[in-house]
Amino acid sequence: MTIDDVTAVASTAIFTIIKCAAPLLLVSLCVGLIVSIFQTVTSIQEQTLTFVPKILAIFLGLIVMGHWIMNNMVEYMTMLWSDFSVYIR
Repeated sequence: MTIDDVTAVASTAIFTIIKCAAPLLLVSLCVGLIVSIFQTVTSIQEQTLTFVPKILAIFLGLIVMGHWIMNNMVEYMTMLWSDFSVYIR
């Protein structure tokens, strides 16, 4: 296994991680921004108010996007296992 192979596997892994995590992080960011604007407008400074909507939004995002995320991860692992003979040389 050459340095180019290691670099290709690592870059593909990082790209897969970013591709799978980005939708849920964006959902969390948007919900956090909306809750923050709501807190500013209403002058409510409750710390726990930010966590519950974010948790619910992430859970809903996992329900909606979970199949797509799992397919991406399975596709990456299938690619790794199918090229296993290249890695052990």
